[in-house]
Amino acid sequence: MADERFPNTVRSIGDRAESSAGQTASEAKTELKDLTNQAAGAVQDAYGKTKDVAAEGAEAVKDAAVASHDFLKEFMEDNPHTTTVIALGIGLLIGYAVGGQAPRRSRWI
Repeated sequence: MADERFPNTVRSIGDRAESSAGQTASEAKTELKDLTNQAAGAVQDAYGKTKDVAAEGAEAVKDAAVASHDFLKEFMEDNPHTTTVIALGIGLLIGYAVGGQAPRRSRWI
């Protein structure tokens, strides 16, 4: 009689362990889904913030470019002679940088 109860007891313990393992696996799967959803939400939030900051930065750069263009245009209209001298100086610097120094020639050739 003890021999008959032992397999049933083992089977009962095995069923309970299997049920517990199934519940644990189901809970772990649910917890993993929750963590995945949280991570996805965090990534989406970070993407949204990054997108907003990039748009604000681009707008700031655009505003700075427009302001500098307006300043230069006004300066050139108010000071045409100074603008001409600056343009000539820049042209000479570029010409010297591109051309370099002329080679020296010997007097004996």
